[in-house]
Order: sequence, then C-alpha cells, then structure tokens
Amino acid sequence: MNFTINFPQLNFPSAAAALLAWGVLIFFAYRIYKKQRVKPKVWKIAAVLLIGFSALSFDGQIFGTPFKLAVLPLGVGILFLVLNKDKEKWQKYRAFAWLGFLANFIFLLFALLAVPVHHVLYPVNEPSTYLANVEDASIIAIHPTAEESNLHIESLKKQLALLKQRPIHSDVWYYEMVKDKEAKERDERFPYLLGGTSPKWGSGMNPLIFIEADGKGILLSTKKEQVYFRSEESLLEGAVK
Repeated sequence: MNFTINFPQLNFPSAAAALLAWGVLIFFAYRIYKKQRVKPKVWKIAAVLLIGFSALSFDGQIFGTPFKLAVLPLGVGILFLVLNKDKEKWQKYRAFAWLGFLANFIFLLFALLAVPVHHVLYPVNEPSTYLANVEDASIIAIHPTAEESNLHIESLKKQLALLKQRPIHSDVWYYEMVKDKEAKERDERFPYLLGGTSPKWGSGMNPLIFIEADGKGILLSTKKEQVYFRSEESLLEGAVK
C-alpha cells in the first residue's frame, strides 16, 4: 500500500480574490497618498491601514461559507485617540485609517464573489473534482469487519466517469447497522479509507474518502459537506468481473 501525506490544498478562487482585494486596497491607498501635500512615510501608512482594519464584527454564513461583517471601527477609534492630539497628524492619516476599516468590506466582497466561482470551477457533484488523479490510489481497512482486499485501480479509472451521486441516508444506514446486533457484531458500512489520490488543482479540497463494504460506494467528507457516489461495478480486487 502507498499512502501519501495530504498537505493543505490551494484554494485558487479564494487566493485570487484575496490578491485582487489587496490590489484594490493598495490602489485606493496610492490615490490618497498622491493627493496629499505632505507625504507620510509608507511604513506608517501600512501601520495605520492595519490598525484601521481592526473592527468589532459578527459572524455569519452564506452558501456554507463563514464570514465576518465589521460593524464598529475599533481601529479608527484607537487611531483617533492617539493621533488627534496633533490635529495636523490626524488629518494626514485619517483617510488611511478609514480606508483600513473599509478594507473589511473590500475583502468580504471579493471573498463572497469567490464562492460562485469555486462552485463553477469545482462542482461538488462531479467525482473528478475530488479524484482528479488516482494513479497511486490504494485503500486501508479501518474497521475489523473489513475483508482483506485491495483497490482495483483500473476499475476505479473506468468507473470515475460513470459514478452517480446518490442521497445520503444516515439514519437508515445507522439503523441497518445496529438493528438486532450487539456492538461487536455490527458491520461498518464504509470500512475502507481511500488514499493516494489528488483533487483538482486549486480546489482547496482535501476530503476524507471512504469506500463502501461492497466496493461500489464512495463517501467523500469535506469540511463543509458529505457527498456519496455509487458505481455500477465494485472497485475492489476479487469482486471485479
């Protein structure tokens, strides 16, 4: 068996959105800088922007994506208390302080725009989103009731395009597992863990992938959701016709 260590995956839409947000922030900061008669030092502008970014916020969630909405400009208040002792100094940095607070909304806007882009580039109902590379795929048994078997990689490759998404019936599955059975007699529905695979580049996904006992079901578990696919043929050696 050959298992690889899964490092954090790059979320390309989120990374691109963050870079664009930084670009917008720098653009407006430069515009403010150019209009000022007495030019402040760049490192002081950066410090004011970062402090102005501090805000009291509340957490929310949209389309399964968590976000923070800034409501009270704490950083601007702190800068006002510190810099307002010198009126001229406060006037010099005031616009940067408020731009720092506005940056909360700039980053939020781009983060929200990245959500539909991610859904288009990496559809959750497509097996290839999670299993873009299966050349080094293998399985390990994670439950005592799992029969000793290996993954049939050629069957997995063949079935990838044929996998169909099916609903997850957690309650039914659990009832079937425990019905009239002692704890030591219960079979695990997904006794194998699939490793050595790679999701689509830039998806940011690093799912746990479980294989069903009959070798025909694949359960993918991400931080946000679970997706279940079924194949026509088993993916386990010995069961492949």
